Amino acid sequence: MFLQRNLLKRSLEWKEKFQNLIFCARFFSVSAPNLPSFDYEPKPYKGPLADEILRKRKEFLGPSLFYYYQKPLNIVEGKMQYLFDENGRRYLDAFAGIVTVSCGHCHPDILNAVMEQSKLLQHATTIYLHHAIADFAEALASKMPGNLKVVYFVNSGTEANELAMLMARLYSGNLSMIALRNAYHGGSAGTIGLTALNTWKYSIPQGEIHHVVNPDPYRGVFGSDAIRYAKDVQDHIDFGTSGKVAGFIAETIQGVGGAVELAPGYLKLVYDIVRKAGGVCIADEVQSGFGRTGSHYWGFETQGVVPDIVTMAKGIGNGLPLGAVVTTPEIAQVLAQKVQFNTFGGNPVCSSGGLAVLKVLDKEKRQAHCADIGSHLIARLRALQQKHEIIGDIRGRGLMVGVEFVTDRQGKTPAKAETAVLFEKMRDLGILVGKGGLHGSVFRLKPPMCFTKDDADFLVDALDYAISGM
Repeated sequence: MFLQRNLLKRSLEWKEKFQNLIFCARFFSVSAPNLPSFDYEPKPYKGPLADEILRKRKEFLGPSLFYYYQKPLNIVEGKMQYLFDENGRRYLDAFAGIVTVSCGHCHPDILNAVMEQSKLLQHATTIYLHHAIADFAEALASKMPGNLKVVYFVNSGTEANELAMLMARLYSGNLSMIALRNAYHGGSAGTIGLTALNTWKYSIPQGEIHHVVNPDPYRGVFGSDAIRYAKDVQDHIDFGTSGKVAGFIAETIQGVGGAVELAPGYLKLVYDIVRKAGGVCIADEVQSGFGRTGSHYWGFETQGVVPDIVTMAKGIGNGLPLGAVVTTPEIAQVLAQKVQFNTFGGNPVCSSGGLAVLKVLDKEKRQAHCADIGSHLIARLRALQQKHEIIGDIRGRGLMVGVEFVTDRQGKTPAKAETAVLFEKMRDLGILVGKGGLHGSVFRLKPPMCFTKDDADFLVDALDYAISGM
């Protein structure tokens, strides 16, 4: 009896192996898609190789630094929507340096502005006059709705959100801040409290901050019902505060959280609630601003609201260390009680580069381009979703798109291991994507805004090929 069971087991094992071989033969008989043609030849690289750089990073840089891929990439050159490694291999950059490269890697107009200013003056603080900061502030203010006219320049999105929170507390005279679960607003001692993903938080005092239910149409407890989500905000104010709050902050499309677009109509309801409680409303546009959504220049405009404070960074500088806070003259006035100063905020080189970014986005009509290419990309991804059960949700707008993977659609169980496999496979095929969500089970597709229809087709074909081979 034992021998029979053993023979049966072996027979089933060989049958399974044979079926796998047949599947693999069929899979590999289909050619992998090829990168679209691109008329550019990278310069020969003669610097240190990946292994040596990784050794130095481990020895001299902080252990909290992480890198993508089991074998990390040594990226040495970039041109528009493409990156090149130490061997000259080309990759389609579908993550834009974590949603930072808006116009394209090494865009000639921005390079020229930065280099020309660098030849004249690299640094002068705001204790002196320089036209670059004033010109940039004027151009940025012209892009804002309502009475959002006063600009503060900083160096990053974290700094921008830190300053916005300070403004809210000073102006309102209140302490309590409200943020969304699944949000990311920075990693400083102050903004880490606003962030609501445990992978990014340390066990330190995080201030008087309340995290309300995330209005996520896919995973949220109330689906797309904005009214019920807004009631949760009111409940937090009624039961968890003195009845007065300093402010409310939200991304319109959550970035690190996995390209989650808020339930329609949510911000309009919540802004009314927060303002009645004495607070101000802050829109975090660090990832969703500057036309990336396609339908609007700013993400908050998709919800039909005008915030009291807007924070921005990343795409504002196309890779330069640049951020900004834009608010009303009334709110800005509260910082005049003391000295508010940032050594590098409004640096002439960064300001010249930032102004060049605004001009390029207008000249090349990148907002309309994002709407066009983004619609095509999302349509193709949704068609792919019908083919592959592992794709649980396609969401976003313009060139700010999320693809969430699940092991079962009904339970929406995050496909953590499978996403990791696909992530490596996409790199092998020549595509660099981002990951997001609490479980790292969402592909974040947020390429430079010069991303083309051919690039979008290649990306979807490659994802189809990678999933089919799992």
